[in-house]
Amino acid sequence: MVSKPTIHEILKHLCHEIDFSGVILAKKGAEVMIQSAHGHADRANERQNLLNTRFGIASGCKLFTAIAVSQLVEKGVLRFDTKLHDCLDIPFPHFSDEITIHHLLTHTSGIPDYFDEAVMDDFEDLWKERPMYLIDSLTDFLPMFQHQKMMFRPGERFHYNNAGFIVLGLIIEQQTGMPFADYIEASIFQPCGMTDSGYFLLNRLPKNTAYGYIDKEEDGTWRTNCYSIPVKGGADGGAFVTAEDMVRLWDGLMSHRLLSRKNTELLLTPHASVEDGEFYGYGVWISKKNNEIYKYHVMGYDPGVSFHSAYYPAFGMVLVVPANKGYGAYEITKAVEEHLLI
Repeated sequence: MVSKPTIHEILKHLCHEIDFSGVILAKKGAEVMIQSAHGHADRANERQNLLNTRFGIASGCKLFTAIAVSQLVEKGVLRFDTKLHDCLDIPFPHFSDEITIHHLLTHTSGIPDYFDEAVMDDFEDLWKERPMYLIDSLTDFLPMFQHQKMMFRPGERFHYNNAGFIVLGLIIEQQTGMPFADYIEASIFQPCGMTDSGYFLLNRLPKNTAYGYIDKEEDGTWRTNCYSIPVKGGADGGAFVTAEDMVRLWDGLMSHRLLSRKNTELLLTPHASVEDGEFYGYGVWISKKNNEIYKYHVMGYDPGVSFHSAYYPAFGMVLVVPANKGYGAYEITKAVEEHLLI
């Protein structure tokens, strides 16, 4: 009788097959279920990815922004039904007066996006007219959408929107008087013990950070993503974390160290229906199976970046898969779910 391959054997084969470059970490409480590092953080110097390597996570950190806004609601600074024009004094001449914090958090605001993934394929195209090395603050994004017209009425439907989270970041800055990244680090990273995470400049990355890589399949050459994404991340994406720090984030959220039970539950409520079985809360995707919550998850894709992380309530498990290529995290996540969470 041939024994079934273990999850570790399955992942080892898959990582080789897809040439995965990144880290895989699955934990159930203090128990480490899966832990491995693959590929190079720095190809030119043949520096390997390690378990504690920092990775860019692109839109995976929209959850941080949503938690920060929810903290301000908890403090009484904002309400989820606060109108945009009542909490941010930046003019948006064509935006609806009905846009609320709730609409922005759930991608239902209808505002124009600076990168509309429904009609644009290549994120790098954004920087042909506006150099990415000049995009190091949230206000730098405003010319890309501030004077455009609404896509639809607020609340009409779900449409994934990066600009909406830029606006949320600007609200955080105005209401706290702090730069966005400073607020996130003080109010989320520090309470969770995420000591290796941050919003780092691409041209000033700290040690033990993976460069993002873009491979050209035709001739086998590659380049880093330093000219492909903004020089500094912000409210819609671009933070750097370690896999272990992301576990700490989930733990801090689920144990109510970041928000009260009430506001944690509100953040994790399926507010917007996306497609069959898939919903969106505040900064977090929510998947259902048999009408029960299967996982709360975040994901991020940029040139040279792919990232998936999830909390599975029925299993009490957290999975984190950061990768310094534009693919791989989804394939690893799918394999873990199919072979371990059964």
